[in-house]
Amino acid sequence: MIKPIISADSHVSEPPNCYVDFIDKKFKDRAPRLHHDEKRGDVFTVEGSKQPIPMALVSAAGKSPEELSPKGARFENLHRGGWEPHARIKDQETDGIAAEVIYPSVGMEICNIPDIDLKQACMEAYNLWLAEFCAPYPHRLIGLGQCAIRTPAEGIKELEVIKRMGFKGVMLPGLPAQEDYPHEMYTEFFDAVVELDLVPSFHILTSGEGLRQAHRGSKINSFMSVVRGNQEIMSMFVFDGIFMRHPKLKIVSVEADGGWIPHYMYRMDHAYQRHRHWMRGQELEMTPSEYFREHIYFTFQDDYTAFQFKDYLNIERMMWANDFPHSDSTWPWSQSILDKHLVSMTEAEKNLILHENVANLYKLDTAALEVAA
Repeated sequence: MIKPIISADSHVSEPPNCYVDFIDKKFKDRAPRLHHDEKRGDVFTVEGSKQPIPMALVSAAGKSPEELSPKGARFENLHRGGWEPHARIKDQETDGIAAEVIYPSVGMEICNIPDIDLKQACMEAYNLWLAEFCAPYPHRLIGLGQCAIRTPAEGIKELEVIKRMGFKGVMLPGLPAQEDYPHEMYTEFFDAVVELDLVPSFHILTSGEGLRQAHRGSKINSFMSVVRGNQEIMSMFVFDGIFMRHPKLKIVSVEADGGWIPHYMYRMDHAYQRHRHWMRGQELEMTPSEYFREHIYFTFQDDYTAFQFKDYLNIERMMWANDFPHSDSTWPWSQSILDKHLVSMTEAEKNLILHENVANLYKLDTAALEVAA
């Protein structure tokens, strides 16, 4: 019997009041806000970003490829489940899923803004709004708080607040404000992540990509680069010994797919075995691939190769997602896509990828999900 399906990566479409109503009053005039652009339609503006965020792509699930465009959206015509929890449950039922781990949309770009004080204020505002969004259906809308980490010590305080708010995990910026995550200054921060039992995750496009906006050739070539920031984060955690120093730490690579991972692990082992001496690599207690297989969970949606390479991955770290309501979402076709991708897998394997891995990681109430299903 296939257990209730859980999307390990879904999103909200932050409503116009998300930041302006919940942000510290001294940042109210600088809060991200929705406005209508005659050429682009409704967009969210974020101070420090190079261009506004087009709501037309944030909430484009279900559209045909020919319909996709960054222009022309009106907020009132978007998927209401992006910001209204009762409508969201109907969206889940349409897609045949029982629960979703919830990530931001505008909040992804907030990870990239240079002003750390504004970033922290925005993330705190988002967390307050998200808590209200998830409250009516806590077993089906599994919120993750955002943490700015202005300093590691302040980051620990943010983690404590996020834990008290009832969130199951924390979305971290791809680039911290001070140094980088392997630095010893983050030792106590990652100790706190483990002690507070918060699952840390890194979503694509939160490592400064929005500020660089660089690509070669035509614009579609930029699509191929979206996973690279996460690849660099994952191998950094391995090569720089973060997992070795924090053996109970598990992290999630979000929306960066998984079919590339077998070769990436092989390449990491090769680099370590052949080049670590002259490249001054960290001496590790295990091979890089062993750390990767044990400590890194990863989410993916329409990635046929991830299923095909399951025997070369750690299947207990694979977590399927629908990415609703974004333009790359499998909603409302998730069931037909899964029927195709899962055709050669056993029932036990299907349950791991669609339910058990994410349920175990976030310690979800599976009995409540059985009722929901």
